[in-house]
Amino acid sequence: MRVLITEIIWNEGIEELIKQGFEVDYDETLWKQREKLLDMVKDYDALIVRNQTKVDRELLNAGIQLKVVGRLGVGLDNIDTAQAKKRGIPVVYARHANATSVAEYVMNAVLSANRPLYLADEDIKAGNWNRKSFTGGEIAGKTIGLIGLGEISHRVAKRAFAFGMNVIGYDPYITENDYIVTETGVQVKETLEEVLTQSDFISIHVPLTPATHYLISESELNLMKSTAFIINTSRGGIINETALAAALNQHTIAGAFLDVLEVEPISPSNKLLFCETAMITPHIAGLTEESQIRTSVLVAKEAGKIVKGEKSLCVI
Repeated sequence: MRVLITEIIWNEGIEELIKQGFEVDYDETLWKQREKLLDMVKDYDALIVRNQTKVDRELLNAGIQLKVVGRLGVGLDNIDTAQAKKRGIPVVYARHANATSVAEYVMNAVLSANRPLYLADEDIKAGNWNRKSFTGGEIAGKTIGLIGLGEISHRVAKRAFAFGMNVIGYDPYITENDYIVTETGVQVKETLEEVLTQSDFISIHVPLTPATHYLISESELNLMKSTAFIINTSRGGIINETALAAALNQHTIAGAFLDVLEVEPISPSNKLLFCETAMITPHIAGLTEESQIRTSVLVAKEAGKIVKGEKSLCVI
């Protein structure tokens, strides 16, 4: 059994594959070498990727021996799942493995928006003592609006409630009997507009699909409070970046925390780079040591099950 890994994986995942009897070929830069990848993939039973490798029709057809594709994460927009299904190649993903890390990132953004302590530190080290300038505000009593009410939103909500926040959300696929309503206590709104107008913080947790592409654009940003912040840890392309840059520069909203972008790495010409109130991070919300160990081991185990003809609970 042979597995090809085209992007970074933690050692624990490789060790799990070897323990299962796999011959592992690992090159974290292989995703950049398309022709080499197309030539190599024909000889492998399993392919494990992150979000950069384009697992499209061409690559899937080249993988004539492929029995499974493993995704080191949860987003699937770089994988042609329809073609994989047509070819009979299951796709396994790291179900819930990074949910806690993403939830903590969101709460970090909320806290930083209200009290950016790093700015106070910089000011002190510049020789100042401006207590009034860094008074900040409390998040207790503020409202966080969650767009998409899956596992990550569930964990964000639990943490937000612990800080005394109000939590509302919108998801057309959620009913009043789902656990995020009955057990977590999120107030589900009937429309996206309600969440946008009522929230002090908006946090996005939906996949990138034709229906969610530019879900947040000029008209949606105009509905938000001028004091509100938007946080995106899901996928670039859900927010219209041109519209967001304009909204930030015109002070339509107070700020944005963006961990994902339409083009990654970010283009030097991206207007968001020149927005003082945009905080941009390099797609790291789900990247903690703990989550990456869980992700690497989980995907290794589940991919191994498929190759051996066993069932997996992490098949999309």
